[in-house]
Amino acid sequence: MYSIEHKKYLRKNKLYNLKIKLVQILIIVLFIFVWQYLADKEIINTFIFSSPKKVINCLISLHQNKNLYSHIGITVYETLISFVLGTIIGIFIATIMWLSKFFAKVIDPYLTILNSLPKVALGPIIIIWAGAGMKSIILMALFISVIITIINVYQSFNETDYNKIKLMKTFKATKFQIYTKLILPNSLKTIISSLKINISMSLIGVIMGEFLVSKKGIGYLIMYGSQVFNLDLVITGIFILCVVASLMYYIILYIEKKLIKN
Repeated sequence: MYSIEHKKYLRKNKLYNLKIKLVQILIIVLFIFVWQYLADKEIINTFIFSSPKKVINCLISLHQNKNLYSHIGITVYETLISFVLGTIIGIFIATIMWLSKFFAKVIDPYLTILNSLPKVALGPIIIIWAGAGMKSIILMALFISVIITIINVYQSFNETDYNKIKLMKTFKATKFQIYTKLILPNSLKTIISSLKINISMSLIGVIMGEFLVSKKGIGYLIMYGSQVFNLDLVITGIFILCVVASLMYYIILYIEKKLIKN
């Protein structure tokens, strides 16, 4: 049973979080209202800035043409594939780096260079290697997400309390036992938290790839709209992208809360 003071604290904290959510929603509603007002009064050029009404009409048109969900589905599929592969490969390489300090020292400068390199610069090379299709888009997204995963997870491994490692060594624990019984469980929160970054990086990589080679997807919608000067389609694509990114983020956040809670 909670004490009266603790119940008051929980109630106060709940109200505080509710206020934050309400203000966030209010900002979005106010932005849309001001945007539409400026468009109606012709203060802004709707050809350049579009308007909420035009975005809604564009969404309805895409829905009626049955193009909306295929574009969303392609982007989500490519993102999930690169996200899962990036997470698995990233954790695997980070594990090898922790198990072998020699391997870690050899690969460390390459990771630093690749992490600082603008990934879009590698787009043309990946397209030549993998061809102009879904494979190159997934590879581009994978390349972006896996580097971040390796760096974050390996750093988390190294932040484990050395005294605990030393204690396990006194009991003749092998390096693999230390990894499975101490390092990995201790780094679980960081690994789960890094998934939020990983899903964002995967989506960024997919959109970049769709800008370059795709004929379907949210990135293709945005690029096609800019090429034909259809700013309504561009803004609609950006809106869809924001919704998809938010949904993916909150799904990972929900999984994180469930796993950490358990």
